[in-house]
Amino acid sequence: MTRALALTMGEPAGIGGEIALKAWLRRADGVPPFYLIDAPERLRTIAGRHGWPVPVCPIDAPECAAAAFPRALPVRPIEGPPRAAPGRPDPADMPLVVGAIATAVGDVRDGRAAAMVTNPINKDALYRAGFRHPGHTEYLAELAGGAIPVMMLVCPELRVVPVTIHLALRHAIERLSSDGIVAAGRITHAALRRDFGIGAPVLAVAGLNPHAGEAGSLGREDIEIVAPAVAALRAEGIDTRGPLAADTMFHAEARHSYDAALCMYHDQALIPIKTIDFDGGVNVTLGLPFVRTSPDHGTAFAIAGQGIAREHSLVAALRLAAGMAARRQVALQGS
Repeated sequence: MTRALALTMGEPAGIGGEIALKAWLRRADGVPPFYLIDAPERLRTIAGRHGWPVPVCPIDAPECAAAAFPRALPVRPIEGPPRAAPGRPDPADMPLVVGAIATAVGDVRDGRAAAMVTNPINKDALYRAGFRHPGHTEYLAELAGGAIPVMMLVCPELRVVPVTIHLALRHAIERLSSDGIVAAGRITHAALRRDFGIGAPVLAVAGLNPHAGEAGSLGREDIEIVAPAVAALRAEGIDTRGPLAADTMFHAEARHSYDAALCMYHDQALIPIKTIDFDGGVNVTLGLPFVRTSPDHGTAFAIAGQGIAREHSLVAALRLAAGMAARRQVALQGS
């Protein structure tokens, strides 16, 4: 890769710094070049505390990262040292956390980085400091100029898209609409073709109710909301199947019949993928004008600072971001 990936610091009280250092130690395993937007001295302290042989190399520009990566972890310095201690977030760090995200977006949009990967943030600490966005995804959508973002969770065995995300279940049902399902299906279909290299994607759509409503006896949402969305996607030429009973569509044989599953609410999507591959799942934001991935886990305050956090999901996120960015570049060159 001639351009490195931009990796954000995430919540400094969490495990972001630790897993970034561990990911660099695995560079011989095919981890693509990346640079971390963080405080260099903080990373040196973490590496020294745990005895990890990670030289930290501050860089002046993203273009320097790929050349530096084989011998040291490139770090694009933030504006000051974070105040948080492991497991104890400090709202005063919000400008640094948010600033790292904005820097990564700027680097990617300017063509100085191949894609962005985000370490986990702590939304409660950000809210207490005045952050007004529901989460990472919504903030990225605003930075992208008002894009419609779609969350996809990816592991080698499964791709899932929750149509509604961080809502109480009763609110998710209230907000579920045919238009929302169709919009998620269109964006997912386009991403599967462009970013995942799948020529003729197949979408499986989960029913909302048990057994997809049992022909209306267990609720009419699958008849009145989900089925019309499936029909609309089919009418657009998108191979879409459903509504399917969610309790039977995630076993191994069923998973091989589709390329991505559209799920109606958060846990319907995340329970199967985290059960199948808890350590290796990746969060991808579709619908943005740049590639963004993230580990599919949180800040892990309970183990922060102990050096035992596993880097597997971050490594998977870095690899997936590099692959998606490469395919997107090929698509752009061919257009």
